Amino acid sequence: MTHKRQALVTGANKGLGLAIAKGLASAGLSVWMGARDRSRGEEAVKSLRGEGLDVRFVEIDVADDASVRRAAETVGHELDALHVLVNNAGIVLDLQTPPSELGMDDVKATYEVNAFGPIRVTQAFAPLLKAADDARIVNMSSGLGSLTLITDPTSLFSTVNLLAYTSSKVALNAVTVSFAKELEPFEIKVNAVEPGNVRTDLNGNSGLLTPEEGAELAIRMALIDKDGPTGGFFGSHGRQPW
Repeated sequence: MTHKRQALVTGANKGLGLAIAKGLASAGLSVWMGARDRSRGEEAVKSLRGEGLDVRFVEIDVADDASVRRAAETVGHELDALHVLVNNAGIVLDLQTPPSELGMDDVKATYEVNAFGPIRVTQAFAPLLKAADDARIVNMSSGLGSLTLITDPTSLFSTVNLLAYTSSKVALNAVTVSFAKELEPFEIKVNAVEPGNVRTDLNGNSGLLTPEEGAELAIRMALIDKDGPTGGFFGSHGRQPW
């Protein structure tokens, strides 16, 4: 068994997840890069290994119970503890359809990845996280996950009305609080992060920030010390309203 600090990042084959994995590996962690597509995931691992970083691939589809269990078993065979979990995998399926017309299949599919996915992954890896004594969980949320911001007419987030994506991120913030309460006695800190308007496939690469800029806060929260916060929602300017 290795004594190097270990991290798992879901949705790590591109965009924000790739940047987070690279940042954590650059900080000296051994990073498991999770992706549902094996060829894309292995290609991403190859690219970071080419930069001398300690990364490896694990196949994981956060929307599939069996896939998540297999991933936890795979990692568990190699490690005695997991120090960092970044629940990054996320989707948005429809940017145009109004709430009253959005199909339930799209709503359910969005929740399976954005809300139920982090629950599945956190539950499956909880034994390894508890074994670390001082683990960190970072859930990649959005300003759209804040009921305060989406109802504030002075906030840009109030101009967006995506039923499935927005409500799934609100749910994720509540999930963050639940796990933070349960895991605090194990010295596991659980926080949600709003990365900003990042250029990713999610928004057609129309964001203002690079993935590297968007990853900075997630990396910082993944590496907070024992005096750091838990059960919070954070953006680049500090704590965000729920």
